[in-house]
Amino acid sequence: MGYGRALIAAVICSLFLGAASAQVAKRRAISKGPRALGLIEVDPQGRGHLVPVAIMIDGQFYDASVYKADPVPMALQPGTVYEGVKAGISQGLFTVSNPVPQHGWLGLGSWKSNEQIAAEKEKAKARSAKLAEKPADDFKAGGPPRLSRTAEGAHPKPSETTKPAETASTTSAPDDSDRPVLKKPTPPPQAAPAGSIDDSDRPVLRRQEPGEAKEQTKIEPDTSPLQGKLNVIPAISDAEGPHPRPYTYQTKPEEDQSFMTKMDAMAADEVKRRAEMLSGDQGKKPEGKKAKNAAVTPEFRDQQLKVLDISGTNEAVLIYSATATVASRADLQFSTVVVARQDIYGDLHKIFAHTSDNNHLDMQPRYEFIDAVDADGDGRGELLFRQVGDSGAGYAIYRVIGNRLWPLFESKPGS
Repeated sequence: MGYGRALIAAVICSLFLGAASAQVAKRRAISKGPRALGLIEVDPQGRGHLVPVAIMIDGQFYDASVYKADPVPMALQPGTVYEGVKAGISQGLFTVSNPVPQHGWLGLGSWKSNEQIAAEKEKAKARSAKLAEKPADDFKAGGPPRLSRTAEGAHPKPSETTKPAETASTTSAPDDSDRPVLKKPTPPPQAAPAGSIDDSDRPVLRRQEPGEAKEQTKIEPDTSPLQGKLNVIPAISDAEGPHPRPYTYQTKPEEDQSFMTKMDAMAADEVKRRAEMLSGDQGKKPEGKKAKNAAVTPEFRDQQLKVLDISGTNEAVLIYSATATVASRADLQFSTVVVARQDIYGDLHKIFAHTSDNNHLDMQPRYEFIDAVDADGDGRGELLFRQVGDSGAGYAIYRVIGNRLWPLFESKPGS
């Protein structure tokens, strides 16, 4: 009996290790960089610019707007190519042509969607095929006129075409080949300028093809502000390529409704907690339990819910955001973000929550979820947020580990 139990345990362990190794095999080796993350903002006219966010060097994240800014940040060097991705799906390419110091640093350049790139390739292919074809008329008599070579010996001799005045002037020039001349000193070798150390082995971000440099680079950049509603697209630049993978999670309409109901409840608890804290500071405490509940029950607006599979294991991660008001603090508008993870039994577990209000953004900035991006190049998605405070905007990148979020990078608002 003991031998049978041991055999069963060994089989179970081998199956478990096999499944675990299969899960690990799905992940790529973590890149050491350089790998830059930015935001492409495109207006309805197709004009765009790039906002640098973070850059990873040797596995460490730095603020891309200031990293190696001598004077231009490394992430905005002209010719750097970024691939725009939404939920892990490629959208197109942005090529930096002119970095400008505008509200920090901004990369001006050319945005081309995947549809535009495909159309240009088709046009170039058709043009090449047309040029490769030789017209049949070239081989028929009476075709278009063609240049012909002059028969040998038909060219006039130089002496026949030389004008007398030119001949006289040429023959009258004195012969000064024996005249002595001063010897000019040999110029000393130029010293290499400071900072010109050979850095050909320095790692670089993804670069544009040599033939595209002339087309993309502008002498005078168009610094006019973008107009209309902007399409914000996260983007990655990596010499090894972003290798995007979709983070979509398939749901049914009834599942979406169930997810929204549960996330509404979690967000309501967060807003109530902050409203009660602020009301307690002001000495406003409604009398009675029912009156208190009615005073702090939030009314939500602009609810948004993203359901993503960022690990490639068919496990849902939910990101909910909304604005809210409560009767007890009618002077405030609350903003809340809640992140939850679904377990194998279908239950949701809150792993992150952040609630702020419009009167205290200097101490607690507002969080805005942007998208899931593969910030470190391991194939898994991280969560990218914008942090908006009184002094400006910053960014934060979080990795989902179990039932918590682990910060990989944070830049302070306005830094």
